[in-house]
Amino acid sequence: MTKVSVVVPVYNEEGNVAELHREIKEVCEANHYEYEIIFINDGSSDKTEELCRKLSPLKYIALRRNFGQTAAMDAGIKAAQYDYIVTMDGDRQNDPTDIPMMIQYLEENDLDVVSGWRKNRKDKPLKKFTSRGANFLRYLLVHDGIHDSGCSLKVYRKECFEHVTLYGEQHRFIPAILKIKGFRVGEVVVNHRPRTAGVTKYNWKRTIKGFVDMISVWFWNKYATRPLHLLGGMGMAFLVAGGGCGIWSVVLFCMGRKMSNNIFPPLLTVFFIIIGMLLFIFGLMSEILVKTYYGTHVDCSYSVREITDYNEETK
Repeated sequence: MTKVSVVVPVYNEEGNVAELHREIKEVCEANHYEYEIIFINDGSSDKTEELCRKLSPLKYIALRRNFGQTAAMDAGIKAAQYDYIVTMDGDRQNDPTDIPMMIQYLEENDLDVVSGWRKNRKDKPLKKFTSRGANFLRYLLVHDGIHDSGCSLKVYRKECFEHVTLYGEQHRFIPAILKIKGFRVGEVVVNHRPRTAGVTKYNWKRTIKGFVDMISVWFWNKYATRPLHLLGGMGMAFLVAGGGCGIWSVVLFCMGRKMSNNIFPPLLTVFFIIIGMLLFIFGLMSEILVKTYYGTHVDCSYSVREITDYNEETK
């Protein structure tokens, strides 16, 4: 029997939680899933909590205040107990009837993650434009092969999150984070419905936070285990530039130019050399921190998919 945990962060969604719960329950029972529905109340100030407590079956998690969608999703994922974890938004724009198709696609293609692609979005033009711009930047920096990382409707195998903790606005980049660790990621087109109740929680602040987290994911992908390659390389470039400016200063001095009238080259020499040395030192310190991180945490820079012991008895 297929076992599914449906994780839904909710924040001021009093007009949606009851109907969304009904839809998820109907889909799971129609497909004979062993299931649990997890609603995470992210510090709502309306009647969301009151309505959630009347729903059954439901695993209800209440955060002490509004920590953000990523924190709420992380709390729900950590509480999930079944083989497949389905995440979705609490605004009913994601369609629960897509869940069986996504699980089937994951199983048939032997994937670890299936992300929804809202190809025909039912959002306002400004939100569409912002999302497309963010997706373009993500394509340039992250290369996770996903068209629509902002879609919360995703299906994961539970083992994807054994050593993953989410923070910031990283729920958008979970496929990229997992792909870095070697998990297999796929994508399917899903239905997207217009919002019928409540108001959107997206604003310019979340866009900026998402971009900063995108830079973090890019750095983690490229230089998580070798920060000296980036910072040390930049430091060496500055040191070379400083050496060039130093040669320039010497040439000017040998030509009889007064340094009081040509102070720019010596200043550039000092500036570039100091910046180069600092970057190189920061690179060395980052290497030490990375080794300390991997040495003291359960996280690892690689992920093992399977271990098979072939011996004479099994042949």
